[in-house]
Amino acid sequence: MAGDAWFMDSANQSLGFILATQGFDVWVGNVRGTRWSHGHVSLSEKDKDFWDWSWQELALYDLGEMIRYVYSVTNSKVFVVGHSQGTIMSLAALTQPDIATMVEATALLCPISYLEHITAPFVLRLVKMHLDEVIVAMGIHELNFKSDMGTRIMDMMCDGHLECGDLLNSITGENCCFNSSRIDFYLEFEPHPTSSKNLRHLFQMIRKGTFAMYDYGTWKNLIYYSQIKPPAFDLSSIPSSLPIWMGYGGKDALADVSDVQHTLKELPLKPDLLYLENYGHIDFLLSVKSKEDVYDSMLAFFSSHVGTSSSSSY
Repeated sequence: MAGDAWFMDSANQSLGFILATQGFDVWVGNVRGTRWSHGHVSLSEKDKDFWDWSWQELALYDLGEMIRYVYSVTNSKVFVVGHSQGTIMSLAALTQPDIATMVEATALLCPISYLEHITAPFVLRLVKMHLDEVIVAMGIHELNFKSDMGTRIMDMMCDGHLECGDLLNSITGENCCFNSSRIDFYLEFEPHPTSSKNLRHLFQMIRKGTFAMYDYGTWKNLIYYSQIKPPAFDLSSIPSSLPIWMGYGGKDALADVSDVQHTLKELPLKPDLLYLENYGHIDFLLSVKSKEDVYDSMLAFFSSHVGTSSSSSY
Protein backbone atom coordinates (compact mmCIF):
# COMPACT_ATOMS: atom_id res chain seq x y z
CA MET A 1 0.00 0.00 0.00
CA ALA A 2 1.00 3.64 -0.31
CA GLY A 3 0.42 6.96 1.41
CA ASP A 4 -3.02 7.34 -0.16
CA ALA A 5 -4.25 4.65 2.26
CA TRP A 6 -4.41 7.29 5.02
CA PHE A 7 -7.00 9.33 3.08
CA MET A 8 -9.45 6.73 1.77
CA ASP A 9 -12.50 7.80 3.76
CA SER A 10 -14.10 11.07 4.84
CA ALA A 11 -12.16 13.81 6.60
CA ASN A 12 -13.51 12.76 9.99
CA GLN A 13 -12.64 9.08 9.45
CA SER A 14 -9.22 9.14 7.72
CA LEU A 15 -6.20 9.39 10.00
CA GLY A 16 -4.25 11.73 7.71
CA PHE A 17 -7.04 14.32 7.78
CA ILE A 18 -7.69 13.80 11.51
CA LEU A 19 -4.05 14.46 12.43
CA ALA A 20 -3.98 17.60 10.26
CA THR A 21 -7.19 18.86 11.89
CA GLN A 22 -5.56 18.35 15.30
CA GLY A 23 -2.69 20.65 14.31
CA PHE A 24 -0.01 18.21 13.24
CA ASP A 25 2.07 18.71 10.11
CA VAL A 26 1.33 15.52 8.18
CA TRP A 27 4.09 14.14 5.95
CA VAL A 28 2.91 11.22 3.81
CA GLY A 29 5.43 8.58 2.80
CA ASN A 30 5.40 6.58 -0.42
CA VAL A 31 8.06 3.86 -0.59
CA ARG A 32 9.76 2.76 -3.77
CA GLY A 33 7.71 0.63 -6.17
CA THR A 34 4.36 2.26 -5.39
CA ARG A 35 2.74 4.18 -8.21
CA TRP A 36 3.73 7.46 -6.55
CA SER A 37 7.41 6.41 -6.34
CA HIS A 38 8.66 5.11 -9.66
CA GLY A 39 11.36 7.73 -10.15
CA HIS A 40 15.06 6.88 -10.21
CA VAL A 41 18.23 8.75 -11.17
CA SER A 42 19.31 6.13 -13.70
CA LEU A 43 16.91 3.15 -13.82
CA SER A 44 13.44 2.68 -15.24
CA GLU A 45 10.75 0.43 -13.79
CA LYS A 46 11.42 -1.95 -16.68
CA ASP A 47 14.93 -2.65 -15.35
CA LYS A 48 15.60 -5.67 -13.14
CA ASP A 49 17.78 -3.65 -10.77
CA PHE A 50 14.95 -1.16 -10.15
CA TRP A 51 13.15 -3.94 -8.22
CA ASP A 52 16.18 -5.33 -6.36
CA TRP A 53 14.98 -4.60 -2.83
CA SER A 54 12.72 -5.82 -0.03
CA TRP A 55 11.24 -4.26 3.10
CA GLN A 56 14.79 -4.24 4.46
CA GLU A 57 15.69 -1.39 2.10
CA LEU A 58 12.30 0.26 2.65
CA ALA A 59 13.10 0.39 6.38
CA LEU A 60 16.77 1.32 6.39
CA TYR A 61 16.81 3.65 3.39
CA ASP A 62 13.34 4.85 2.36
CA LEU A 63 11.84 5.35 5.82
CA GLY A 64 15.19 6.38 7.27
CA GLU A 65 15.55 9.13 4.66
CA MET A 66 11.94 10.28 5.06
CA ILE A 67 12.46 10.74 8.80
CA ARG A 68 15.81 12.43 8.22
CA TYR A 69 14.27 14.82 5.68
CA VAL A 70 11.34 15.84 7.91
CA TYR A 71 13.70 16.25 10.85
CA SER A 72 16.05 18.48 8.83
CA VAL A 73 13.26 20.66 7.41
CA THR A 74 11.33 21.13 10.66
CA ASN A 75 14.21 20.85 13.16
CA SER A 76 11.78 18.74 15.18
CA LYS A 77 11.64 15.12 16.20
CA VAL A 78 9.08 13.14 14.24
CA PHE A 79 5.99 11.15 15.26
CA VAL A 80 5.95 8.01 13.11
CA VAL A 81 2.74 6.10 12.24
CA GLY A 82 2.71 2.78 10.40
CA HIS A 83 0.23 0.07 9.47
CA SER A 84 1.10 -3.55 8.61
CA GLN A 85 4.25 -3.48 6.42
CA GLY A 86 4.74 0.07 7.68
CA THR A 87 5.22 -1.39 11.17
CA ILE A 88 7.79 -3.92 9.93
CA MET A 89 9.68 -1.00 8.42
CA SER A 90 9.29 1.15 11.55
CA LEU A 91 10.46 -1.52 13.99
CA ALA A 92 13.46 -2.41 11.81
CA ALA A 93 14.38 1.24 11.31
CA LEU A 94 14.12 2.04 15.02
CA THR A 95 16.76 -0.58 15.82
CA GLN A 96 19.21 1.82 14.13
CA PRO A 97 20.40 4.48 16.62
CA ASP A 98 20.88 7.19 13.98
CA ILE A 99 17.21 6.87 12.96
CA ALA A 100 15.71 6.37 16.43
CA THR A 101 17.30 9.55 17.74
CA MET A 102 15.13 11.61 15.33
CA VAL A 103 11.83 10.03 16.46
CA GLU A 104 9.72 11.49 19.27
CA ALA A 105 7.24 8.60 19.46
CA THR A 106 5.69 5.97 17.20
CA ALA A 107 2.22 4.47 16.75
CA LEU A 108 1.96 1.05 15.13
CA LEU A 109 -1.31 -0.36 13.77
CA CYS A 110 -1.34 -4.17 13.41
CA PRO A 111 2.33 -4.37 14.45
CA ILE A 112 4.43 -7.03 12.74
CA SER A 113 7.96 -8.17 13.36
CA TYR A 114 7.19 -11.88 13.42
CA LEU A 115 4.89 -13.75 11.03
CA GLU A 116 5.27 -17.29 12.31
CA HIS A 117 1.64 -17.73 13.38
CA ILE A 118 -0.36 -16.09 10.59
CA THR A 119 -3.66 -17.84 9.87
CA ALA A 120 -4.64 -16.24 6.53
CA PRO A 121 -5.66 -19.17 4.26
CA PHE A 122 -4.79 -17.43 1.00
CA VAL A 123 -1.33 -16.37 2.18
CA LEU A 124 -0.55 -19.78 3.66
CA ARG A 125 -1.52 -21.38 0.36
CA LEU A 126 0.91 -19.13 -1.52
CA VAL A 127 3.67 -19.95 0.98
CA LYS A 128 3.03 -23.69 0.68
CA MET A 129 3.20 -23.47 -3.12
CA HIS A 130 6.49 -21.51 -2.90
CA LEU A 131 4.94 -18.91 -5.18
CA ASP A 132 7.65 -16.41 -4.22
CA GLU A 133 10.38 -18.69 -5.50
CA VAL A 134 8.42 -19.54 -8.66
CA ILE A 135 7.92 -15.87 -9.51
CA VAL A 136 11.61 -15.07 -9.02
CA ALA A 137 12.62 -18.13 -11.08
CA MET A 138 10.32 -16.93 -13.89
CA GLY A 139 12.24 -13.66 -14.01
CA ILE A 140 9.31 -11.59 -12.69
CA HIS A 141 10.76 -8.73 -10.67
CA GLU A 142 7.76 -6.43 -10.30
CA LEU A 143 4.79 -7.89 -8.42
CA ASN A 144 1.68 -6.05 -9.57
CA PHE A 145 -1.64 -7.77 -8.90
CA LYS A 146 -3.36 -5.27 -11.20
CA SER A 147 -1.27 -6.35 -14.18
CA ASP A 148 -2.31 -9.09 -16.60
CA MET A 149 0.26 -11.43 -15.02
CA GLY A 150 -0.96 -10.59 -11.52
CA THR A 151 -4.54 -11.26 -12.50
CA ARG A 152 -3.58 -14.66 -13.96
CA ILE A 153 -1.76 -15.59 -10.74
CA MET A 154 -4.85 -14.71 -8.69
CA ASP A 155 -7.09 -16.71 -11.03
CA MET A 156 -4.75 -19.69 -10.79
CA MET A 157 -4.78 -19.55 -6.99
CA CYS A 158 -8.55 -19.34 -6.78
CA ASP A 159 -9.25 -22.04 -9.36
CA GLY A 160 -10.36 -24.96 -7.20
CA HIS A 161 -7.79 -24.31 -4.48
CA LEU A 162 -9.41 -21.68 -2.30
CA GLU A 163 -12.77 -20.07 -1.72
CA CYS A 164 -12.01 -16.63 -3.11
CA GLY A 165 -15.51 -15.22 -3.02
CA ASP A 166 -14.39 -13.27 0.03
CA LEU A 167 -10.76 -12.83 -0.89
CA LEU A 168 -10.13 -9.93 1.47
CA ASN A 169 -11.04 -11.94 4.56
CA SER A 170 -8.95 -14.90 3.37
CA ILE A 171 -5.92 -12.58 3.28
CA THR A 172 -6.47 -10.28 6.25
CA GLY A 173 -8.88 -12.07 8.57
CA GLU A 174 -12.49 -11.20 9.30
CA ASN A 175 -13.03 -7.44 9.45
CA CYS A 176 -15.88 -6.32 11.66
CA CYS A 177 -16.27 -2.71 10.66
CA PHE A 178 -14.86 -2.33 7.17
CA ASN A 179 -17.23 -0.51 4.80
CA SER A 180 -17.52 -3.14 2.07
CA SER A 181 -19.77 -0.89 -0.04
CA ARG A 182 -16.68 1.24 -0.79
CA ILE A 183 -14.41 -1.60 -1.88
CA ASP A 184 -14.63 -0.66 -5.58
CA PHE A 185 -13.40 2.83 -4.66
CA TYR A 186 -10.55 1.45 -2.54
CA LEU A 187 -9.49 -0.85 -5.38
CA GLU A 188 -9.03 2.15 -7.65
CA PHE A 189 -5.95 2.90 -5.53
CA GLU A 190 -4.93 -0.36 -3.85
CA PRO A 191 -2.98 -2.57 -4.02
CA HIS A 192 0.18 -0.89 -5.25
CA PRO A 193 3.05 -2.74 -6.95
CA THR A 194 5.96 -4.10 -4.97
CA SER A 195 9.00 -6.23 -5.75
CA SER A 196 9.00 -10.01 -6.01
CA LYS A 197 12.02 -9.90 -3.68
CA ASN A 198 9.86 -8.19 -1.07
CA LEU A 199 7.27 -10.97 -1.26
CA ARG A 200 10.03 -13.54 -0.91
CA HIS A 201 11.42 -11.77 2.16
CA LEU A 202 7.99 -11.76 3.79
CA PHE A 203 7.55 -15.46 3.02
CA GLN A 204 10.98 -16.16 4.54
CA MET A 205 9.69 -14.58 7.76
CA ILE A 206 6.67 -16.89 7.72
CA ARG A 207 8.70 -20.04 7.04
CA LYS A 208 11.57 -19.30 9.44
CA GLY A 209 9.75 -17.42 12.20
CA THR A 210 12.48 -14.77 12.23
CA PHE A 211 12.72 -10.99 12.07
CA ALA A 212 15.89 -10.77 10.04
CA MET A 213 17.49 -9.36 6.92
CA TYR A 214 16.93 -10.97 3.53
CA ASP A 215 18.29 -14.51 3.25
CA TYR A 216 20.35 -14.86 0.05
CA GLY A 217 21.52 -18.38 0.86
CA THR A 218 24.74 -19.45 2.58
CA TRP A 219 27.33 -18.22 0.07
CA LYS A 220 25.73 -14.90 -0.77
CA ASN A 221 25.04 -14.28 2.91
CA LEU A 222 28.79 -14.60 3.50
CA ILE A 223 29.37 -11.99 0.78
CA TYR A 224 26.68 -9.56 1.93
CA TYR A 225 26.77 -10.06 5.71
CA SER A 226 30.06 -11.88 6.40
CA GLN A 227 28.09 -14.63 8.12
CA ILE A 228 26.14 -17.73 7.07
CA LYS A 229 22.71 -16.58 8.30
CA PRO A 230 21.22 -13.12 7.75
CA PRO A 231 21.52 -10.81 10.79
CA ALA A 232 18.42 -10.46 12.94
CA PHE A 233 16.89 -7.10 13.75
CA ASP A 234 17.35 -6.78 17.51
CA LEU A 235 14.18 -5.25 18.96
CA SER A 236 15.86 -4.90 22.34
CA SER A 237 18.14 -2.27 20.77
CA ILE A 238 15.20 0.13 20.27
CA PRO A 239 15.78 2.85 22.90
CA SER A 240 13.85 2.17 26.10
CA SER A 241 13.13 5.91 26.26
CA LEU A 242 11.21 5.87 22.95
CA PRO A 243 7.43 5.93 23.56
CA ILE A 244 5.53 3.33 21.50
CA TRP A 245 1.77 2.86 21.05
CA MET A 246 0.36 -0.30 19.46
CA GLY A 247 -3.13 -1.19 18.28
CA TYR A 248 -3.92 -4.81 17.39
CA GLY A 249 -6.96 -7.01 16.89
CA GLY A 250 -8.21 -10.47 17.82
CA LYS A 251 -9.43 -11.24 14.28
CA ASP A 252 -6.24 -10.21 12.48
CA ALA A 253 -4.96 -13.12 10.39
CA LEU A 254 -1.67 -11.38 9.51
CA ALA A 255 -0.62 -9.66 12.76
CA ASP A 256 -1.58 -12.64 14.90
CA VAL A 257 -1.93 -12.00 18.63
CA SER A 258 0.73 -14.60 19.50
CA ASP A 259 3.21 -12.92 17.14
CA VAL A 260 2.40 -9.51 18.64
CA GLN A 261 3.09 -10.99 22.08
CA HIS A 262 6.45 -12.24 20.77
CA THR A 263 7.27 -8.71 19.65
CA LEU A 264 6.25 -7.25 23.01
CA LYS A 265 8.53 -9.67 24.90
CA GLU A 266 11.56 -8.45 22.95
CA LEU A 267 10.95 -4.72 23.30
CA PRO A 268 12.87 -3.06 26.13
CA LEU A 269 9.87 -0.99 27.24
CA LYS A 270 6.21 -2.03 27.41
CA PRO A 271 4.26 0.03 24.86
CA ASP A 272 0.86 1.62 25.37
CA LEU A 273 -1.53 -1.03 24.04
CA LEU A 274 -4.98 -0.96 22.45
CA TYR A 275 -6.48 -4.41 21.89
CA LEU A 276 -9.78 -4.77 20.03
CA GLU A 277 -11.07 -8.34 20.06
CA ASN A 278 -13.39 -7.96 17.04
CA TYR A 279 -11.00 -6.00 14.78
CA GLY A 280 -9.29 -7.47 11.72
CA HIS A 281 -6.29 -6.23 9.76
CA ILE A 282 -8.10 -3.69 7.58
CA ASP A 283 -10.36 -2.38 10.34
CA PHE A 284 -7.49 -0.42 11.88
CA LEU A 285 -7.20 1.56 8.66
CA LEU A 286 -10.71 1.66 7.19
CA SER A 287 -13.20 0.93 9.97
CA VAL A 288 -16.31 3.11 9.93
CA LYS A 289 -15.67 3.52 13.67
CA SER A 290 -11.91 3.96 13.47
CA LYS A 291 -11.83 7.43 15.02
CA GLU A 292 -13.59 6.54 18.24
CA ASP A 293 -12.27 2.96 18.40
CA VAL A 294 -8.63 3.59 17.45
CA TYR A 295 -7.51 7.10 16.53
CA ASP A 296 -8.74 8.89 19.65
CA SER A 297 -6.48 6.65 21.73
CA MET A 298 -3.55 7.27 19.39
CA LEU A 299 -4.12 11.04 19.48
CA ALA A 300 -4.19 11.04 23.27
CA PHE A 301 -0.87 9.17 23.22
CA PHE A 302 0.73 11.65 20.82
CA SER A 303 -0.64 14.66 22.71
CA SER A 304 0.90 13.34 25.93
CA HIS A 305 4.31 13.33 24.24
CA VAL A 306 4.20 16.67 22.41
CA GLY A 307 7.07 18.79 23.62
CA THR A 308 8.59 16.06 25.79
CA SER A 309 11.95 16.75 24.15
CA SER A 310 13.44 20.18 23.59
CA SER A 311 13.17 19.86 19.80
CA SER A 312 9.67 18.44 19.35
CA SER A 313 6.88 20.40 17.70
CA TYR A 314 3.10 20.15 17.49
